[in-house]
Amino acid sequence: MKISFNGAVGIVTGSCYLVEAGNQKVLVECGMFQGIPEVQEMNYLPFNFNPKEISALILTHSHIDHCGLVPKLVNEGFSGRIWCTKATRDLCEIMLLDSAHVQGIKEREEGGVVIYNELDVRKTMKHFRTTEYGDMCEIVPGITARFRDAGHILGSAIIELFAEENGKVTKIVFSGDLGPKDVPIVRDPEIIPDADYLVMESTYGDRLHKGFDKREEMLLGVIEHAFKKRGKLFIPSFAVERTQELLYRIRGFVERGILPPERVYLDSPLAIKATGIFEKYFDLFDKDARAIRRPFHFSGLEYTRTVNQSKKLNSIREPFIVIAGSGMCTAGRIQHHLRNGIDNHNNSVLFVGYQAEGTPGRAIKEGSKSIELFGEKHQIRAEIFSIDAFSGHADYHGLIEWVKGFKEKPRKIFLTHGEPKSAESLREKLEAHGYHAKVPKLYESFEL
Repeated sequence: MKISFNGAVGIVTGSCYLVEAGNQKVLVECGMFQGIPEVQEMNYLPFNFNPKEISALILTHSHIDHCGLVPKLVNEGFSGRIWCTKATRDLCEIMLLDSAHVQGIKEREEGGVVIYNELDVRKTMKHFRTTEYGDMCEIVPGITARFRDAGHILGSAIIELFAEENGKVTKIVFSGDLGPKDVPIVRDPEIIPDADYLVMESTYGDRLHKGFDKREEMLLGVIEHAFKKRGKLFIPSFAVERTQELLYRIRGFVERGILPPERVYLDSPLAIKATGIFEKYFDLFDKDARAIRRPFHFSGLEYTRTVNQSKKLNSIREPFIVIAGSGMCTAGRIQHHLRNGIDNHNNSVLFVGYQAEGTPGRAIKEGSKSIELFGEKHQIRAEIFSIDAFSGHADYHGLIEWVKGFKEKPRKIFLTHGEPKSAESLREKLEAHGYHAKVPKLYESFEL
């Protein structure tokens, strides 16, 4: 039995793991590489395996760095089933269609090459099969999987993979992306009792989420500060989960009568669609969110679906909040808002999510004095804020606490989905607690 690491090692994006047992080859994740141009170029390289030989694919959740290359996999000969939860399937469809749309725009405007188009996505969706949390499902003969709630985004899962070879069953657990405890909407990550091997994310393996218990207070403080300056507040936000959490919390401010009297614009067709899917799966919410009839709606919220509606925001003189994608400022309408307003000292930018190395969001967050957008350099005069406590990823304390939930220590823990400093820091912490941890290299394989 063998596992190979084909992405999300040394970097956060491009998750892709190949498990070989008997005559079966099963892929866990097939994500897109995001970040600096050299990393993005990896999306155009051939897979390090033959897609025609892959029996099945398992997806932990719908973020594009976990599912973004699935249409490429299908185009190159994969013909098996794609297993995930129902919510992940629905979210994958809109995420992949949006990815194809963005690629088409870049092809027209920058002369780029598309990896796949919208028709490819439609073809890919026919391969999807779904399962419920807790159910055992046969992925292929000899390999069974069980999906557990990862508490990261709607439908996200921890994968318990049971592979039989030569009459012996080996259990590998894939953490996917683990959410922190005690966040709204989604439930806490489930505790897994046992595993022979564990493949675990390390996004925040070297950091703690400061002010986690005061994140709502900090959000309100930034909104009030921006309003007093009479400027616009730009919030780059991931369309799935982060946007819904922001809407959920702002709705609470409105209900309590403490939000400044300003409009809130959700300027992202993708986020609007994602919010609709969230509402469809309200049964997956935590207890508090299920008790609210319309947890993402409030007076003062407006959806801007069309380009013209988005452009009209530039002419508004009163202060307002705009939530727009993409979360790392790599594409989407947030780039247009920044181009038109980041040089105004009255305006503010608030980051509420992870910013990958090499992205415009990372540069702005780390104090760059200027940023290039649409081929033009813009001075950064807007006030920049960041609330890391809104992260959808557990920090190192949460990751270690989750690992301690195993009744017996896994034989080995493979750390992925983290920049080198983060992964190595988490490895050292786990080793100090008596765990055998390893940070694999790209394309490295291990016999289990």
